Amino acid sequence: MSIKTGLTEKVLLYKIQTKKDPEAFAALYDAYVEKVYRFVYFKVSHRQDAEDITSTVFLKTWDYLVQDNQKPVKSFSGLVYQAARNQIVDFYRMKQKEQTDLSTDTLHNTLQVADDGGMKQVLIKADHEQLLMVLKQMKQEYQEVILLRYVEGYTAPQIAEILGKSQTSVRVTLHRGVKVLHKMIQMKSGMKNKIEN
Repeated sequence: MSIKTGLTEKVLLYKIQTKKDPEAFAALYDAYVEKVYRFVYFKVSHRQDAEDITSTVFLKTWDYLVQDNQKPVKSFSGLVYQAARNQIVDFYRMKQKEQTDLSTDTLHNTLQVADDGGMKQVLIKADHEQLLMVLKQMKQEYQEVILLRYVEGYTAPQIAEILGKSQTSVRVTLHRGVKVLHKMIQMKSGMKNKIEN
């Protein structure tokens, strides 16, 4: 079963919360597991850690949804991404920010370039390795909106729902993030050219 509308997602959420329906959860899992994995992988830069965290995210999401006393859930995507963000924070607390290298090929394979906000021009001027380095140096709020928009392909309203922010706030953050990314890439390119000359 594929999730094509918000209504279908709400029906599945209702089945999970009222009947503890594992098939309804499996449908939501199938719809989101790859996206959540990419989101986590970008943050932790290690395949095995990303797989473990993603697994924990879905287990905790299931546990939360089948509790008798939980608050109403507006959207599964908002809930699962919040769980992912929390698990990433926990991961870094446990690992004390130990990081490994993310493969440029993986970034290249998952990046879906949208032609808005000047992102296409930014990507043309930067190689993927440089882009990844710069993204990891940016503020967390910029990283998240850029990742959700240009890697996961979510719209501003969807990102607003996931992050629990207004659409205006998401659009402003995305616009600022792309500008900061562009400036940082220009600075890195300028420094690289000076070193090579």
